[in-house]
Amino acid sequence: MRGCRPLTEPEVDAVLRCCQGRHAARDRALFLLGVRSGFRISELLSLRIRNVVQARRVVERVHVPRRHMKGKREGRTVLLHPAARAALANWLEELRASGHTSPESFVFQSRHGTNQAIGRIQAWRILRRAFERAGLNGNLGTHSMRKTFADRVYDRLGKDLVKTARALAHRSISSTASYLTFRESEIDEAILSI
Repeated sequence: MRGCRPLTEPEVDAVLRCCQGRHAARDRALFLLGVRSGFRISELLSLRIRNVVQARRVVERVHVPRRHMKGKREGRTVLLHPAARAALANWLEELRASGHTSPESFVFQSRHGTNQAIGRIQAWRILRRAFERAGLNGNLGTHSMRKTFADRVYDRLGKDLVKTARALAHRSISSTASYLTFRESEIDEAILSI
């Protein structure tokens, strides 16, 4: 979503605390996978159990096939952050308990239809509710998860645009740079400090 802002680490924590109720495990898994993997919402919703479980264990690296990627040029494999892996394992345990064990089952299933993933609009509603409960405001949406990932990776990689582009599976550094336009505050600070 164009214009969405990234979340700060305290905001990420606040959203996680606000994932409550009947779907808390699902919502936490969706949110943590988003902010710790950088997958787009459509890529997250395309995941099936076979993509995240092998030999009855949550995989260390999640692969989204090419056909579910933006541009459909190549797939993307991402190392799972331990917190995302734990949240996913917890959600998968709930799925197993409710009888959803088929490798072809969607990880984030809709209640409507047979083996259908929730839609992007429903994912937005889920996140919007969590953002509101956490008292967050500003332009937030599903793409805020990807921008949060981009922000963290950019910092951890020493502000290296080339490596950050690789982490986001961008073909062009200009695409990555557009994700980091929220850095205007750093530019303002630099100007004021001259």
